[in-house]
Amino acid sequence: MPPPSQYSDLTDPSFLSCLESLYLLARKVIGGELAADRRSNKRGSGIHFADYAEYQFGDDYRQIDWKIYARLENLFLKLYELEEDVSINILLDISPSMEHKLAYASKLAAALGYIALSNQDRLSLYGLSDRLSLLMDKSHGKGAIMKMLKSLAGAQLCGSNTSFSECIKYYCKRNPKPSVLVVISDFFFPSGYDEGLKLLRSSKNDVFCLQVLDPSELSCDYHGDVEIECVESAQTKLMTLGPLERKRFAQVVQKWNEELSVSCARHEMGFLQAFNSTPFEEVVQVLLRRGGLVS
Repeated sequence: MPPPSQYSDLTDPSFLSCLESLYLLARKVIGGELAADRRSNKRGSGIHFADYAEYQFGDDYRQIDWKIYARLENLFLKLYELEEDVSINILLDISPSMEHKLAYASKLAAALGYIALSNQDRLSLYGLSDRLSLLMDKSHGKGAIMKMLKSLAGAQLCGSNTSFSECIKYYCKRNPKPSVLVVISDFFFPSGYDEGLKLLRSSKNDVFCLQVLDPSELSCDYHGDVEIECVESAQTKLMTLGPLERKRFAQVVQKWNEELSVSCARHEMGFLQAFNSTPFEEVVQVLLRRGGLVS
């Protein structure tokens, strides 16, 4: 398997080979659960026997169990569990603060999307910035993999002053039915993230938050008199930065990230923090071995 730095194109054969390896790992780690968890309480002509029911006029006579009839002289139908596909929606942060992380975040989205489509789940992709944009409408099956990869490869940074809660309100209106929802972002939203997470929790979605960071964001290397510009709002501010200010910066960032983890736990959401210096395959493998997100 080539090193991650060689995956410059999401549609490159070497990258596709890596995604297939991760999918096979998912099958190995989770085994039959990927299919078993999709079984519905509904009854129909699936492949897993569930129960019997008395035959009623108009029922499918092909489901009659003639052995039961021979013993009881009554007509009974064989019922089976239906296997339902799962709707998986990925919200990928494409706001300006993701400038040095979007390529990495896109690889994570591609891996999760590849596994979802290979499992015959229904997948949608959204871009998260000052508004929610549709990157790929609901698609199904392995035939949609190239469509998914091209959608991610075409995602561009846009927007300003991202409002996570407004984007989630729009998402919930567009997707009233609960689904598996993955948010891939640095979660550096000017107005915060907790209100958006509350909205997702109340909508009964199965939510997983994947925070993508650059190690350089955890500390401040500037010193002296500098003009700081917010990459999200483009607002500027003149500041004098010394040792105390740089220490305070690191503390604030650490607190912000720790509170995100706590907020996800409080709302019963999955959470994982990943640095773009870590090979993306390792992050996906951690998710798989945890049994979260895809099980």
